[in-house]
Amino acid sequence: MSGSSLLPPFRRDPTAVETTFDRLQKEVSRVFDHFSHGFPMPEMAKGEAFPFGGFAPKVDVTETDSQLEITAELPGVPEDAIHVSLIDKMLTIKGEKKSDSENKNKDYHVLERSYGMFQRVIQLPFDPSDAEPDATFREGVLHITIAKPPEATAKTRRIKIKSAD
Repeated sequence: MSGSSLLPPFRRDPTAVETTFDRLQKEVSRVFDHFSHGFPMPEMAKGEAFPFGGFAPKVDVTETDSQLEITAELPGVPEDAIHVSLIDKMLTIKGEKKSDSENKNKDYHVLERSYGMFQRVIQLPFDPSDAEPDATFREGVLHITIAKPPEATAKTRRIKIKSAD
């Protein structure tokens, strides 16, 4: 076999020479690592745990002709700990997930469940000032629907493309 290896760098001999593929892989990783630079709290978009103990729930935002539908995963969060508010074009979902029990005599080796305060703010593509949002919570999933105002539900018009000849 030739001097290059298809194994990832961490499995290779550390004294091996860096290949063009290694440099490309590093550059692509750098681009993705810096993609969210300048955006506030990029972890919120990923739905991952925050270093300070909170977390951001994962959400799906979908749109139909007549409404916007938001679904948020909130496993282990009681309904009375969830607060949903709508101010102008900003929908806010916040609350708190509390730990089942706290045992200071245990040494945790792996702690993957997240506890603490959470908040997601979603900017809506229209002003729902006259709409009455509907929210339901079942089996750890929050569903919110917001009707679109008439101006946001306007029909799409097809534009005919003319030849430039």
